[in-house]
Amino acid sequence: MKRVSGLLSWTLSRALWLSGLFERGADRQPRIMEEKALEVYDLIRTIRDPEKPNTLEELEVVTESCVEVQEINEEDYLVIIRFTPTVPHCSLATLIGLCLRVKLQRCLPFKHKLEIYISEGTHSTEEDSNGQFAIVKKCREKSTGLEYAAKFIKKRQSRASRRGVCREDIEREVSILLQVLHPNIITLHDVFENRTDVVLILELVSGGELFDFLAQKESLSEEEATSFIKQILDGVNYLHAKKIAHFDLKPENIMLLDKNIPIPHIKLIDFGLAHEIEDGVEFKNIFGTPEFVAPEIVNYEPLGLEADMWSIGVITYILLSGASPFLGDTKQETLANITAVSYDFDEEFFSQTSELAKDFIRKLLVKETRKRLTIQEALRHPWIMSKGEARAPEQRKTEPTQLKTKRLREYTLKCHSSMPPNNTYVNFERFAHVMEDVAWVDQGCHALAGAHDTIQDDVEALVSIFNEKEAWYREESESARHDLSQLRYEFRKVESLKRLLRRDIQATGSSLGSMARKLDHLQVQFEALRQELSADLQWLQELVGSCQLESGSTDGLGSVFCRDAREPLAELRSRPGSDKVLAGLEL
Repeated sequence: MKRVSGLLSWTLSRALWLSGLFERGADRQPRIMEEKALEVYDLIRTIRDPEKPNTLEELEVVTESCVEVQEINEEDYLVIIRFTPTVPHCSLATLIGLCLRVKLQRCLPFKHKLEIYISEGTHSTEEDSNGQFAIVKKCREKSTGLEYAAKFIKKRQSRASRRGVCREDIEREVSILLQVLHPNIITLHDVFENRTDVVLILELVSGGELFDFLAQKESLSEEEATSFIKQILDGVNYLHAKKIAHFDLKPENIMLLDKNIPIPHIKLIDFGLAHEIEDGVEFKNIFGTPEFVAPEIVNYEPLGLEADMWSIGVITYILLSGASPFLGDTKQETLANITAVSYDFDEEFFSQTSELAKDFIRKLLVKETRKRLTIQEALRHPWIMSKGEARAPEQRKTEPTQLKTKRLREYTLKCHSSMPPNNTYVNFERFAHVMEDVAWVDQGCHALAGAHDTIQDDVEALVSIFNEKEAWYREESESARHDLSQLRYEFRKVESLKRLLRRDIQATGSSLGSMARKLDHLQVQFEALRQELSADLQWLQELVGSCQLESGSTDGLGSVFCRDAREPLAELRSRPGSDKVLAGLEL
């Protein structure tokens, strides 16, 4: 009981202490929320997405009164942001909201839930156009009052960063623009640089895109189309004469100087991908807009001026039909169609198009670069050189065929539309979450791709080392096998000689034994003959001696006998070895 009563008293005292604390802190809550809201607002003022520089000035519409912070519990807060964007399309408003969401979730120092409410806004100007890392604004030179276009190019701050444009690419674009001066190419007026951007002061081209201008017309004749294509070819011819390839020819980069005249003057813009083609120097890259790139770009093959001619073929096809020749449902399908050169002249789109126009396109959309029309050949093509002559003789007396621009208008609208018009908060929230997930997945994919590339390089290096070692071991094994085979042959040869020598030794031994026995037999015979000869000679000697002692009656007989015996003895002494024999006989 004492333990229970003590626990109850402690609980009551704790509750009284907390109630007093809450009463004392009640006055502090609004001030804390205001401080949190001010902290969020200060953080918003520092947000700037380097990939989309315009988001900074759009965030100026987020004032201090647009931010509200509410407490959920002791640790979590609800951050509410309401603002009205000054952009015409929900896509950029969504980007601003997404920028806010991502940055705040990463940077706020306290746990929070974030709600962003974007009301519909109105567009205030048509002077700006945005690229991935660049923004173009209209500017005026104070000294002369002349208007120009200022292109702000975001500089890459480090080599490891993927945001912004590296300095080498910016310098290459400036170098190329300084080399060109042609009526159909945009002119560079000046260049400035600050800490974050390089600013190109360019000729102001205010007539809009060529396709937008043509889409507003009810119809288009081939003669008009030819005049526009001829201007494009003239500009590209000037570039190619200087060995400069644009590499990004597409409708968005074909602008009009002034659209308020019947045949406006064309200007080629955006030289961010342009390169000088050097003889003997191989250049490869994968860049450009998939719909307009040449097969050699997709296949990562050496690039040259021919890539621009392919793009002109695609532009001409779209200009005459309002349909894209290689566009698929996905990027992969589009690139597959390009590499296979899979296109045709659908009768639905080309029923009113002349055969000369089709031939011009056909000779440009050729996979083999050597067989593709050069810029000079394109300018000399009959469809470009002829005006009314492009029609058949029976058609020259009638009005020229008018190409309907309805499909071109639909194509242009499809290219410009980025999101469906529904701009509700629910859709924005879903899109924002999807974009966050896509961003994280993209980062993971890049990291995975980097790891895969590293592992692939390591595996290739190991395979190369293994192949080298395997070839070396195979060569050494073949050499050792050959040496072993040679040694075995030599060993067998020595063994055979050894056996033959052994047989010869045995045969020689047998022969020596036989000769020894024969020698012994001969020695025995020689000894017997020696004894017999010794006996005979001794008898003869005795006989001769007895004869000499006899008288004269016997002198004739003794002399005759001695004479007859002397001749055989002389013959015997004349033979080889007779001295030794006679010595042995002691004669």
